[in-house]
Amino acid sequence: MPFWTIVYALLFYIATALLVVGLAARIRKYAKTPAPLKIPTTPAPVTRQGVVLRMFREVAFFESLFRSNKWIWIFGYLFHFGMFLVLARHFRYFTNPVWTWVELIQPFGKYAAFAMAAGLLGLWARRFLVDRVRYISALSDHLMLALLFAIAMTGIGMDYLSHTDIVSVKAFFLGLMTFNWQPLPEDPLLLIHLGLVVTLMIIFPISKLLHAPGVFFSPTRNQVDNPRERRHLAPWAAELEK
Repeated sequence: MPFWTIVYALLFYIATALLVVGLAARIRKYAKTPAPLKIPTTPAPVTRQGVVLRMFREVAFFESLFRSNKWIWIFGYLFHFGMFLVLARHFRYFTNPVWTWVELIQPFGKYAAFAMAAGLLGLWARRFLVDRVRYISALSDHLMLALLFAIAMTGIGMDYLSHTDIVSVKAFFLGLMTFNWQPLPEDPLLLIHLGLVVTLMIIFPISKLLHAPGVFFSPTRNQVDNPRERRHLAPWAAELEK
């Protein structure tokens, strides 16, 4: 078995385990964190169905960001929607036969990488050009954006500059899923791309990218605005009243 195949197979197993366990631990922590106050951001829905609709609009369209800053919304939506299509396009490496909807989005996913990169550049420029954002930006913020941008650019490079054997790449990932390892092409750009992806998987559970699952646990978004109709009592406070 080639050396790099062994290295990357082990790296992906480790990174996947860390990603799954880390995300599960974080989500469990979010779910168990008490919300002692009724603090939905107004105007807020007054029914549970309204909360579900609000969360859908927030996740699908970034509604609150659109209301607050149109420029950031444009770059943020370019990045997130582009990344969504790119990730969906990559399902072809993990399915055999390839699902029909994955086949249909292949052309769109290929060009969505440019939208992803453009959105990242806009969000990164904001951290340099806007004074108040530059002031609160840490080195980790810049490194995270650099990592995501490098992933996007190496992916674009494999599409347009240095083509790799995607059949062998698919065989490698299908082999990982069935514990039947297959040789991984040793193209330098592919190895760099996969190394960056592994890095992202490892640091994701401890990074600011956790706003992805965290938005579902935000009390400003997931609470019903009914403080007059129903008293909000946190579980720990209810125990004290007994």
